[in-house]
Amino acid sequence: MPEAYFLDTFYDIPLVVISLLVAILASYTALDMAGRISTATGRAADWWLLGGAFAMGTGIWSMHFVGMLAFSLPIPLGYDIYITLLSLLIAVCVSWFALWQVSQPILPIKRLIAGALVMGTGIATMHYTGMAAMRMQPAIVYEPWLFSVSLLIAIAASGAALWIAFHLRKHTPRVMEARLAAAIVMGIAIVGMHYTGMAAAQFPIGSICTVAVQGANMDSLAIMVVIATVAILVIALLTSILDARLESRTALLAQSLADANYELLQQSLHDALTKLPNRALLEDRVHQAIQKAERGHGSFVLMFMDIDGFKAINDSLGHHVGDLLLIEMAERVSHSLRAQDTIARLGGDEFVVLVEPAVPEDAATIADKINQTIKQPFHVDKHDLRVSASIGIAIYPQDGINYRDLAMNADAAMYHTKRAGRDGYHFFETSMNINAQNQLQWLQDLRVALERKEFRLFYQPKFDAIDSHMIGVEALLRWEHPERGMVAPDQFIPMAEKSGLIIAIGEWVLIEACRQMRIWYDAGHVDWKVAVNLSALQFSHEYLIDAVKNALAQFNLPASSLMLEITESTAMQDVNNTQDILQRITELGVDISIDDFGTGYSSLLYLKRFPASELKIDRAFISNLEGGADDAAIVSAIIALGHTLNLRIVAEGVETEIQQEFLRQLGCDTLQGFLLGRPVPADKVTGVRLVDSSVPKELIHKKL
Repeated sequence: MPEAYFLDTFYDIPLVVISLLVAILASYTALDMAGRISTATGRAADWWLLGGAFAMGTGIWSMHFVGMLAFSLPIPLGYDIYITLLSLLIAVCVSWFALWQVSQPILPIKRLIAGALVMGTGIATMHYTGMAAMRMQPAIVYEPWLFSVSLLIAIAASGAALWIAFHLRKHTPRVMEARLAAAIVMGIAIVGMHYTGMAAAQFPIGSICTVAVQGANMDSLAIMVVIATVAILVIALLTSILDARLESRTALLAQSLADANYELLQQSLHDALTKLPNRALLEDRVHQAIQKAERGHGSFVLMFMDIDGFKAINDSLGHHVGDLLLIEMAERVSHSLRAQDTIARLGGDEFVVLVEPAVPEDAATIADKINQTIKQPFHVDKHDLRVSASIGIAIYPQDGINYRDLAMNADAAMYHTKRAGRDGYHFFETSMNINAQNQLQWLQDLRVALERKEFRLFYQPKFDAIDSHMIGVEALLRWEHPERGMVAPDQFIPMAEKSGLIIAIGEWVLIEACRQMRIWYDAGHVDWKVAVNLSALQFSHEYLIDAVKNALAQFNLPASSLMLEITESTAMQDVNNTQDILQRITELGVDISIDDFGTGYSSLLYLKRFPASELKIDRAFISNLEGGADDAAIVSAIIALGHTLNLRIVAEGVETEIQQEFLRQLGCDTLQGFLLGRPVPADKVTGVRLVDSSVPKELIHKKL
């Protein structure tokens, strides 16, 4: 039909531009909603799908309606409310279908094509339903080819939109920029479809709109629709963005918690210093090895390894060097083992190696390889260090069917290696278990000795070397075992230190010594001091200062009546820490004595940093005074230099009159030893007197 038979059509350009912007905003919201739906689960996903469908459908419909309002004819126009709402419902349903499609795990090409057909047809249906809401008489005539083009554009635009939304639903880097670009393309495609469909519509001359409203302000209606739609889209978009940020923060928090849990798990299963597996992880791997061996009737090996010479390095060069040595040694041994083997650190210089599967020949080869690896020199903190290893080997199942038995027997074999001269390995034998069980029984008895009040304090007198009067005592610990009798300290103190029981035992010694000193103090011996020895573990314990305060306060004993003795090697482990602890002790008014001086690697120059008041010469130098001039010269030098630092000098282990007189002549301040007084119970201390030497000076000089 010629164009002269149709009404002229007009467009409001600003409204056309607004319809394009609404289409772009609706497209971006749809893309963002697709991302939210794909990450949501359960009921939340259903609500996001429903809300997204409403927002997206409203946006598409609004673009269509604003485009309709931008269109005008030379006759009054109006829109049937029910048909218009139907077009809105169609838009929402189409949007629901589109969002549901892109929320699926996959989008194969067949489903993409089918989805494009359904969605494109639905959008076209919405558009032409909206056109029908004008209820024109006679009816609108559509140009067939433009109608077909508009339908094809709708289908193609729908397919592109589905593909883009599916691939941009994940939160990847620069996804916002990609969604914006895609939204612009999708918006142009939607607008293109709409105005192509509008161009296909032809209105015969004489047509009337049966729902036209005279004097209706279409511009105001357009503004209201735009405002309402933009508000819906913005609210939906902001809700999605805020929820995405909340989800991101929640995911970040969850990841942080997961990382923290992993770190805690690593710390709970690995040694903090060497990063090797610890006891807990070792036990788990041994249990797994037992299960494997049971299924395959195989065997594996457990090796206990102790580092020979480590304590001397730790004592002389400090814990810092010792720690570095352990780290380097752990790395070296780890690299020498097979991938399926495990090396774990139990603590200190004790290590365990799990070799699976293995037979005795394999164990011997690996043990020898470990020994050769460890014996190679270590260069640590500018020191060239050499150590070796004592290894004990237990084999599953003949030496134990569980971790406890295997560990105990491997430990027994390791101690056998140490007693045999160290630097080697031994396989477990049944006879070794007797010694291991004996050690275990000692430890069990030691644990209950405090509760059963089996410990006793003996006191060895200390005398002023000049005027021969008694100036105090040294408290010496004894264990009165109910079956073994009186046990000397060297038999149980190392075990107490290794097990940690020395802390509780040391606190008891401190309290008991202060209690007895209070008795002597009340009896008039106000010038006496009681000396208490501190172990290395006790000295470094965080509650030492409080323990000293409590012991003094419990018996209202003056701090000047107490002296604490630490060995030279203990003092030199960490000079800065030692200085701090000693300073805090002396601030209480308690005196400090450096015991066993001369046996370590320190220098008297270090002593000027320590607030000590007394220096005890090791008994090894005193016992050899009569054997040669070297020890006499050393003792003389120690006394002279000690006095230079204003330290009182104590000689312990004085057993002969010649030693006593020689020390007097050198200016030694205090004497202590079996010649002068043996360790005795508290009630026999006051009867001890200093032996008056009558040895001629000529004889002394002749012997020395």
